[in-house]
Amino acid sequence: MTDVVDADELLRRIRRGREHAAAEERAWRERAQSLAATDPDGAREATVRAWAFEAVAGVLEEIVCPGGPAVGTGGVKQVT
Repeated sequence: MTDVVDADELLRRIRRGREHAAAEERAWRERAQSLAATDPDGAREATVRAWAFEAVAGVLEEIVCPGGPAVGTGGVKQVT
């Protein structure tokens, strides 16, 4: 990645990444639900992957909207 980008392009890329992470999280959650009855180990793995994408989406959301409402935590945001 040697391209020089301006702030607007960087923000567009971060937003695309956030949208992709959210879509992947949804897909893995759906997969976990579909596997729950037949493959508990697969369902657990899918859940963990969903959590990972949730974390990525949360970090990218914080970059785009610092100090905004917490995503996926019931509206409670921990500030340290």
